[in-house]
Amino acid sequence: MLMTYLRILVAPLALLLSACITLGPDYDRQQSTQWETEPKVWQEPLPHEGEQVTLVSWWAQFKDPVLIELVEQSQKQSNSMAQAALRIAQSRALLITADGAALPVLNATGGISRGTYQLGGPVIVATTAQAQLQAGWEIDLFGGLARGSEAARARLAAQVANWHEARISVAADTASLYTNFRGCEQLSQLARADAQSRAQTARLTQELAQTGFQSPAVAALARASAAEGQSRAVAQRAECDLLIKALVALTAIPEPELRSQLVKGTRVLPKPAMPVVNRIPAQVLLQRPDVAAAERELAAASADIGVREAERFPRLSLLGNIGPLSFESAVGSISATSWSIGPSLSLPIFDGGRRAANVETAKIAYEVAATHYRTQARRAVKEVEEALVRLDSLNQRESESLKASQGYRESLQAAQDRYKFGLSSILDLEETRRLSVNADNILAIVRRERVSAYIALYRAVGGGWEARDLASVTRAVQQNPSDILTGKLQ
Repeated sequence: MLMTYLRILVAPLALLLSACITLGPDYDRQQSTQWETEPKVWQEPLPHEGEQVTLVSWWAQFKDPVLIELVEQSQKQSNSMAQAALRIAQSRALLITADGAALPVLNATGGISRGTYQLGGPVIVATTAQAQLQAGWEIDLFGGLARGSEAARARLAAQVANWHEARISVAADTASLYTNFRGCEQLSQLARADAQSRAQTARLTQELAQTGFQSPAVAALARASAAEGQSRAVAQRAECDLLIKALVALTAIPEPELRSQLVKGTRVLPKPAMPVVNRIPAQVLLQRPDVAAAERELAAASADIGVREAERFPRLSLLGNIGPLSFESAVGSISATSWSIGPSLSLPIFDGGRRAANVETAKIAYEVAATHYRTQARRAVKEVEEALVRLDSLNQRESESLKASQGYRESLQAAQDRYKFGLSSILDLEETRRLSVNADNILAIVRRERVSAYIALYRAVGGGWEARDLASVTRAVQQNPSDILTGKLQ
């Protein structure tokens, strides 16, 4: 009889399922992500350099094992990446919950009790035992559950993209800090050389003053210049030490070990090649994980509208239970099997406008998500344009700064020779030295900033991430979320 009842109920239910509709807008990525001011070309010219390296292999062309090790260590210790991985796990749990809401639910219950009963006669003591299987299945009449799964899946993809954004940011920040340290080493070397030169001049001037060929005032000026040079060298060394402290905090490598690695390294400022940049801005936007995350949040907001609209319509569930029942007492026992099955329909009649307000809120949330996407896209374009401006400017400045450094160095050598033979004053020497030191420092700073500009451009164009990888990585994360913590998924 139970099977007959099930056939009678399932037949119209199958027809009902085939007639289900899905409320809410169907998400169209191309239409939803369009914005009127989207640039068709870059306003700044792309640097035309002979050697170009793809983003995927960009770090390898530095040929600096210390840098690669620091990047790997900083990613392992990154709090932002750990937080992003946690949000991935949370989003995955929400997706499992959303998908499970559209599937049948089966629970088992059981209980046993002993007490007194009066069944039209004397009071008796009896034991009652019962076990049941309870099943429930909500029929997705208006697509609310499907839209919920759609939104949860989009949000999981957004969190995966955010994890990649955190990974790229940590790598770029570490590389910038490392190159700043290498640049600081160069500045420190220049400061030491300048301090030694000033000290040598001070000794020569002191000897001349003692023999009467220079005045005490000139000797005092030479000693002051030597002290100034030494002070500058100490300050520059302290700045390098501070950068080491920052690297220790970022990578969690013990300071003695880190200093040993830095000494064994190349000890020169890396000279990166130009990363390959697509000439079409829209294609570059597809390489940005933060823009991809904003687009997936937009898709989720679109699906949320369907979820809220479905809440305004009836909800149909199929409920059933079956299980044995036993009743035992001193006067006898009873054993039976109880079951029940049937639909349950919930009709929203009056809620004071709450569901309608939720629909309007979801629509506004979609508009906010669209605005956020456009803001992220404009920000991405701005960062690429800024990196191109800086890189173009620094490429030009480096050649001019090199000419200035070489010219002032030759002038300083000539001034030192003239001073030794008494053909110029120490004031002329110190002025020439000041100009030479300033030119050398400017050249070192420009070279350091040029490497930083390359890193900024690498980061601005997505750091080697590809949007087409998002779906496959998201599916992999659904299967095993721990892979993203162990680094198996990149």
